Amino acid sequence: MPINNNDRKKLRRLGHHLKPVIIIAQKGLTQNIKEEIDRALNDHELIKLKLLASTKVDRKELANEICSVFNAECIQSIGHVILIYRAAKNQNPKLSNLIRVLVQT
Repeated sequence: MPINNNDRKKLRRLGHHLKPVIIIAQKGLTQNIKEEIDRALNDHELIKLKLLASTKVDRKELANEICSVFNAECIQSIGHVILIYRAAKNQNPKLSNLIRVLVQT
């Protein structure tokens, strides 16, 4: 699901004020973390994750693994925080970060 630069800019703008919903520590992607990420992507579509990996290479590998496992797109990666997006099959206006932000403006 390729995202063009204009869409990427819009998603970065929408995700700027989001707080990380999941913090991934040294144990990496456990089954519970995978379930939480999947639930968050289904509900919110655009989420921030905080990766507490020790090196930049480890963080990049973990971000790539998350995106491939969940068929998501990495929108932005700054330091220990990544912003990922996956379109929901059924958008819930009360939960989706995309719809809520667009309705408020």
